[in-house]
Amino acid sequence: MTDHQPEPRAEDERDDESSPGLREARRLAAQARQLQNQVTELEVQVRARPKIALAEGILVERYGLADADAAFALMRQASQRANIKLHQVAIAVARTPGPAQGATVWFGTRERRPAPPLTKLAAGTLDERNQGEVLGAALRRVLNITSTNMGNVQLVEDGTLRMEKHAGLPRQFTDYFAFVDGGTACSRAAAASHQVTVKEIASSPGFDDTTRRVILSAGSRACHSVPLVDDTDTVHGVISSHHARPLAGFTQAQLKALHHTSRTVGTWIDWHQRTVLLDALEDLHQLALAQQR
Repeated sequence: MTDHQPEPRAEDERDDESSPGLREARRLAAQARQLQNQVTELEVQVRARPKIALAEGILVERYGLADADAAFALMRQASQRANIKLHQVAIAVARTPGPAQGATVWFGTRERRPAPPLTKLAAGTLDERNQGEVLGAALRRVLNITSTNMGNVQLVEDGTLRMEKHAGLPRQFTDYFAFVDGGTACSRAAAASHQVTVKEIASSPGFDDTTRRVILSAGSRACHSVPLVDDTDTVHGVISSHHARPLAGFTQAQLKALHHTSRTVGTWIDWHQRTVLLDALEDLHQLALAQQR
C-alpha cells in the first residue's frame, strides 16, 4: 500500500502571499489601525487643546504677548527645558495664581524641599527631576514585585487617569486606555486609595464587554492596580500590572513592597509638582519678561 498524499486544501490558496483576498484583508487591517491611531490622536487633542488655549489666553493678557502662538512658543520652550510635557505646564499656568503685577520673580517666597528618597525603587541613581525616568523605574519595580512584564503608569489629571508609561502592552490597549474616567480596576484603586486585584478578568463583573475584550486581547488574564499616594493620602496616579494567567493573589511581603512603592512614588510626584513644575513656571515668567525688554 502506498502512502496517500492529501489533495491540496482550498485554505492553502488563501494562505498564499499573492492571494488578492489576503492582500485586501491586510490593506483593510492597516487602514483600520491607521484610523484608530487618528482617533486616539484626535482625542488627545480634544482633551488637551482647551487647557492649552486657556493658558495661552492667560499669558497673552498677563505679558501683553502678540498672540496665542507667542504664548504657545513660551510654554513649549519652558516645558522642553524642564523636561515636562506641555499640557502639564499649561494646566499649571491656568491653576496657579499669577505673579504680582510687575514682579521680577513669580515665586519669591516659595519654600524649596529636597527630593524624597527613591531608594525603595531599587533602581540605583535616578535623576529625581526627570519624570519619565522616575516613572519608568517605578513601573519596573512594580512589574518585578508582581512577576510580570506587562503594565502601565497613569497620572491623575483633572479627575481623569492619563496614560504616561507602559511596557509589554499592544498599541490597541494603550490607545484604548489613553484616558480612563471609570469602570476599570485602576479607576477603582484611585477612587478607593487602596490596591485592587482582579484575579480573573474574563469572569470579573467590574468591566464592560468592550473593556474586557481589549484587555483580554492584550494577553492579560488578571491585573493588579496600585494607587500612588503621598503623605497626605492624596492619590496622584496608579501603576497597574497585567498577568498572562489568572491570579491566586499576592503574599503579604509582595503587598507590603507594593505599598512602599506607592508611597515612594506618590510622595515624589507631590514633590515634583511643587518643585520642578513650579521651576518651569518661574522659567516661563523669566522668558516672558525677557521678551518685554
